[in-house]
Amino acid sequence: MSEVNVTINGRVYGIACDEGQQQRVLDLAKYVDARLREIAQAGAASNEAHLLVLTSIIMADEVFDLKEGRDSNRRSSEPLGVRMSEEDETAIVGAIDRLAGRIDSIAGNIQKL
Repeated sequence: MSEVNVTINGRVYGIACDEGQQQRVLDLAKYVDARLREIAQAGAASNEAHLLVLTSIIMADEVFDLKEGRDSNRRSSEPLGVRMSEEDETAIVGAIDRLAGRIDSIAGNIQKL
């Protein structure tokens, strides 16, 4: 295991990750921080904890939309004889599941605050 320090909303967090995943975690944290700042600029949250929770919920909603879109595309394309390769589907599902796991982890860290 390795640990990476990420900065979200001006605070530094130590995040454990598998060896070789450090850059991925840094990239994900930059994305989360950018989304959080967008939401903060909209003035939708009353305090930092609320902002972190709101950002997590919005990002989880995006993940759910992607999952629903994937399922809908699968159903609508199968009658036409067009189907995503199992390898591609597995890769996409894995990426979505990893993102959902990261969101759950962030939400857990927020609850500890």
